[in-house]
Amino acid sequence: MIIKKFLGKSEEEALTAAKKELGEHVVLMNVKSIKKGGVFGIMQKQMTEVTVALEEESERKATAAASEAAMKAAVSEIAQVAAKTETTERFEVQPKQESSGQRNRLSETLAYIEKKENNAIQEKLDSLQTLLEQKLQPQEEESPKEEESEMMVFLKLLYNTMIDNEVDEIYANQIMEEIDKISKPNTPVDFILSTIYQKMILKFGKPAEIAPAGTNPKFIFFIGPTGVGKTTTIAKVASRFCLGEKKKIAMVTGDTYRIAAAEQLRTYANILEIPFKIIYTAEEVKEAALQFKEYDYVFVDTAGHSFQNEEQRETVKNFVHSIDGIAESEVYLVVSAATKYRDLKRIADSYKTVAEYKLIFTKLDETTTLGSLLNLRLYTGAPMSYVTCGQNVPDDIEMFNPQKTVKHLLGGKR
Repeated sequence: MIIKKFLGKSEEEALTAAKKELGEHVVLMNVKSIKKGGVFGIMQKQMTEVTVALEEESERKATAAASEAAMKAAVSEIAQVAAKTETTERFEVQPKQESSGQRNRLSETLAYIEKKENNAIQEKLDSLQTLLEQKLQPQEEESPKEEESEMMVFLKLLYNTMIDNEVDEIYANQIMEEIDKISKPNTPVDFILSTIYQKMILKFGKPAEIAPAGTNPKFIFFIGPTGVGKTTTIAKVASRFCLGEKKKIAMVTGDTYRIAAAEQLRTYANILEIPFKIIYTAEEVKEAALQFKEYDYVFVDTAGHSFQNEEQRETVKNFVHSIDGIAESEVYLVVSAATKYRDLKRIADSYKTVAEYKLIFTKLDETTTLGSLLNLRLYTGAPMSYVTCGQNVPDDIEMFNPQKTVKHLLGGKR
């Protein structure tokens, strides 16, 4: 007896595959729906599995011989009944009439033969079913199944939590696939959670601070779209270096499109009692390098623009590279955590042509999901730096904390 399973999108497709391989004489034993693919049961495809059986040649011959013998016996019994009927008719001299008793005996004989044959077939099917169950039994152990089910529920919960926090599906699936490689059905859920936590922290990497200045002033350029809080962020960072670390700071703005932005930065400069300068061309950036050569840092605000505005992007690029070979510089892309990830990718791609940058996320207080932080970090490969969560200067800013962010992405509270 050959017993085999086949998969298909439907029962018909699976059965066709079975007949193609084993022939038309296969017997369908079992049909069930299963799921294939995906990570830990997530996003699996519905498939149909059929279990078929095929008698081998010797078994088919034996079955045929048994059927032939049963048929011969049936014919013999019918002949005997017919002979008895004929004899009775002769003695009763009723050649053209059938008695109800004769018809009953004939019907009973046929029913007996049919029952006997059906019992033989049923016996064979029962035997086949028992054999099938014995073959499948080792694969259906209860305790691992229960453990796997518990772990699957836990992993699905973590996955859905990441998706709810707007972690992109691509990155959520990558994380789950990494866990799939190291976990087993009896792996404790605490170990799984700890592993995911550590892996996500490693994906964020170590936050990048503004590096110490050398003998010449270091220019710190802040770039990014309008409305993300660049000007306020510059004031917060400058306050930290000026008041906290006692560094000599100067402020420069190239955002001449918005008068309010320049005046806002001038107000902060006056409060901190540091010099302030408005620049209009790339040449004036070079002049500022000479003017502030005794300072530690020069913080430069640039005009925000749409990622579709190539002219303004070129202006910012010229500003950033105007001091190449003259002074050190670092570039920080400032974006809002409340911006949709699809738009963040376009912004990141647009400013990638300007210079290599580090990431500053603002307005964490204006969103309940932080998935965009992980998404943009993995999409750009740019290091994380500062995050802001309010308008207060200089308080509402801190270095990015990967542990705190990952805890939130996995369902913890901020």
